[in-house]
Amino acid sequence: MSVKIRHIDLGDFPLLLAPMEDVSDPPFRALCKRHGADLMFTEFISSEGLIRDAAKSVQKLDIYEYERPVGIQIFGSEIESMRQTTEIVERTNPDIIDINYGCPVKKVACKGAGAGILQDIPKMVSMTKEIVNTTKLPVTVKTRLGWDDKTKYVVEVAERLQDIGIEAISIHGRTRQQMYKGDADWSLIAEVKNNPRMRIPVFGNGDISSPEMAVEYKNKYGVDGIMIGRASIGHPWVFNEIKHFMKTGEHLAPPTLKDRVAVAKEHLQMSVKWKGMGLGIVEMRRHYSNYFKGIPYFKDARTVLVTSNNLSELLATLNSIETQFAGTI
Repeated sequence: MSVKIRHIDLGDFPLLLAPMEDVSDPPFRALCKRHGADLMFTEFISSEGLIRDAAKSVQKLDIYEYERPVGIQIFGSEIESMRQTTEIVERTNPDIIDINYGCPVKKVACKGAGAGILQDIPKMVSMTKEIVNTTKLPVTVKTRLGWDDKTKYVVEVAERLQDIGIEAISIHGRTRQQMYKGDADWSLIAEVKNNPRMRIPVFGNGDISSPEMAVEYKNKYGVDGIMIGRASIGHPWVFNEIKHFMKTGEHLAPPTLKDRVAVAKEHLQMSVKWKGMGLGIVEMRRHYSNYFKGIPYFKDARTVLVTSNNLSELLATLNSIETQFAGTI
């Protein structure tokens, strides 16, 4: 049976690209869409930044027709600011508005935004209600199990958020206190899904790193779909790899070195086009180690990729990888 967020049909078991700061930008989303992502979200956008018309926040509103369905994700600690942000975001015509109640980083959470709001569930409910009432678009939420081990209230929280009108929830299987350490606990995500009062899609997130794991967690925890984050960085092929394995029980042939080089080059060029030369080059650096993971004696090439500010040199280095390391993977 197809999973739907209101009228948006996501297919039988959708794979979602997680919103990741400085990662889930339009160039990366374009690659993930091409390689099988069913629903994607922007990097999270600061409500205060958007209201102030800060350039970085405004630029994150860029979405393109080929990405659809796509959600714009917002975060903030003040209800009125989030309401105003919702109005601004709605004018850019995304398919979904997603609220970030999961970001654990100190500069966000310790100001009461992101996962910080998990310390004040009544405020979380009030803020969500205000956003739902402000927009005609479907509203979804991404959150965590709780603030810490003593406050894992996600089963109750999910039910309350559903009752005030959210239309899907994505849950990362860690508390804020855990950050990204330890193993994600999907048992509570399963409790949310198996709650007989829940009728909206429930997506699981955390630690999915292989097609086998995706199938295992699908069967074991019964979620409506899976959100992929870190496993997609430098490896946008992960979505089609999981889909193929789910369908056939067999692995897709891994991307060749030629494939990796071609996608890394395209990613770099799109990044420069969208962000400008300086930022486009710098923000690509986090991807190279993943694009070329497993290649022996790669250190010298990697050093050039993560230090050079010259686009021609970077493209030449990427071109040389295919011949220099042929037969090593």
